[in-house]
Amino acid sequence: MSVKIITDSAADLTAEYAEAHAVTVIPMTTIFGETEYVEGVTITHHEFYEKLIEDDTLPKTSQLAPHQFESVYKEIDAKGDTAVVITLSSKLSGTYQNAVIAASDYENIIFPVDSLNATVGEQVLVKRAVILAEEGKSASEIAATLCRERSRVRLIALLDTLEYLKKGGRISPTTAFVGNMLSIKPVVTVQDGEVVVIGKARGSKKGNNMLIEYINKHGGVDFHYPIALGYTGLSDNLLQKYMEDSRALWTDAIDRLPVCTVGSTIGTHVGPGAIAVAYFHREESRIL
Repeated sequence: MSVKIITDSAADLTAEYAEAHAVTVIPMTTIFGETEYVEGVTITHHEFYEKLIEDDTLPKTSQLAPHQFESVYKEIDAKGDTAVVITLSSKLSGTYQNAVIAASDYENIIFPVDSLNATVGEQVLVKRAVILAEEGKSASEIAATLCRERSRVRLIALLDTLEYLKKGGRISPTTAFVGNMLSIKPVVTVQDGEVVVIGKARGSKKGNNMLIEYINKHGGVDFHYPIALGYTGLSDNLLQKYMEDSRALWTDAIDRLPVCTVGSTIGTHVGPGAIAVAYFHREESRIL
């Protein structure tokens, strides 16, 4: 009997990582007009951003249904395995609730965990689960550990444009127009499972500085735990610039920063040109 790790495609794991660590990724759906696309199956991240940029209509995203989880759970049960399921925040999607509904017939076999996060913030929790499973922890132990440690996960992101927040009805057209004219870039984080705007920077340079300041002011990075960086759009130029500006944070601490593209589930709402960082902040015992 082995412990399996399951997540949704909103975690933005690379296919290489998922395959190397036997993580099951259940793909979510994005809808352009009348056409549905299955993330990572019928549309790549690159193709999604090409369509997003070209299409005047904002696409819709769809949560995973109970039957999508149940088909995976049945296979786990048939093999005599157990599993931990890490999902997108329950405050951003009904996916977690549906994972729990599907698990009702699999007591002590399937252990759903609400990441209370999204994209790379969800991803670092998945990678933490993989480490614990490889250390020989049981599914129940892993789930309990993740529920304790998820409050230490910090995600901070810099958006390149206000246009997609406007399209999604999150801000007024006037606010978006003024913000774009002034090159105002929102800085957001995830608090208690919800996206919160914590600042606005005029230009990407000041935005990068805000990200660096946030990390330094909120416990710093615990490099004993997973870290992840992500970007939206067709180019990683902005992320590479951030990595260069923030070199002091990583120098001598880690050999390589893991980078991924942020897929359609989150990319629909923030648009291209966003960058994000997720990490576990240091505990006081490690800071002192």
